Amino acid sequence: FAEVQMIRIVAVISVLIGLLSLGFSTIGWTADGKSSWLTIVSPIQGAVIKGDSVQVQYKLSKSTDATHIHCYVDGEYQRAFAGVVKGLTRGTHEIKLVAASHNHDSLGAEAVVTIEVE
Repeated sequence: FAEVQMIRIVAVISVLIGLLSLGFSTIGWTADGKSSWLTIVSPIQGAVIKGDSVQVQYKLSKSTDATHIHCYVDGEYQRAFAGVVKGLTRGTHEIKLVAASHNHDSLGAEAVVTIEVE
């Protein structure tokens, strides 16, 4: 009986850790009291993309400071990002969105997903 209980506890803890790691990879909050949050709706973590572009859908709670987002692919700023990342090569890529102010200052809320391009 004790062995079965231990297996159940380990299984529950494993599931909780997995769920927490998914959440942290796609949702970010500002560190200050401005209460902005940012999440990537699509693509999902680990998505396999066919072709060289992907539409990035996100939700941003705009605050007194957060007015828009900046997009980075593999650490490189995507100038004039309008919801679609283009020119992706085959392989693994990290897409990171960062909440920004009207003056384009990064505010701390960010969301990240990793995708695979075939």
